[in-house]
Amino acid sequence: MESTSGGAVPASASSPEARNMEAPPASSPVVAAQQAEGSSQPPSRYESQKRRDWNTFLQYLRNHKPPLTLARCSGAHVIEFLKYLDQFGKTKVHVTGCPHFGHPNPPSPCVCPLRQAWGSLDALIGRLRAAYEENGGRPESNPFGARAVRIYLREVREGQAKARGIPYEKKKRKRTTMVSAVSGSGAAAASGSGGNGAGDDTSAGAGVASVSTAPPSVTTTSTTG
Repeated sequence: MESTSGGAVPASASSPEARNMEAPPASSPVVAAQQAEGSSQPPSRYESQKRRDWNTFLQYLRNHKPPLTLARCSGAHVIEFLKYLDQFGKTKVHVTGCPHFGHPNPPSPCVCPLRQAWGSLDALIGRLRAAYEENGGRPESNPFGARAVRIYLREVREGQAKARGIPYEKKKRKRTTMVSAVSGSGAAAASGSGGNGAGDDTSAGAGVASVSTAPPSVTTTSTTG
């Protein structure tokens, strides 16, 4: 529409055309920055630790002689990394000839070496396995999920259990049976429908012991004895 003077008539402030001109497009950098600022939240403790562990492992590969690339990393290299971390361990693991071998609470100190606790290594491998796939790795080629790594962790668990006299047992699932009071008529109805008057609320409790850092960014369990 044109005015009598020949110029274009300005759109009304309330018209859709005016609103479209005033508002920035949804894909503009301003809107994107505002949305990112509103949705940004600090990472969880697990995510932060996972990122630190991942960076530490990458640094280990760079310092490896000869240097290793992630694409060439195998389960054997992961086991080398876990053994490398033993020098920073704080868990006393008694050798076979030690008089405290198999005693959970030895009465006196000994010269047995300190190692990484099995629980700490197991949790570390879990974080690195997830980080590998989050950074573009394929699940079928994940070196942290290799059979050799699982066997090594099992050997560490069994060896430390014997040396320290502290068996590692999986936590049993806590089964809570919810029982409700049923009246005579309710009991009859339950009997007629098959007798299923209670349900099980099963939850598994699993956690890692309190940890302390040893090498840069790697979490270890501090256990003495």
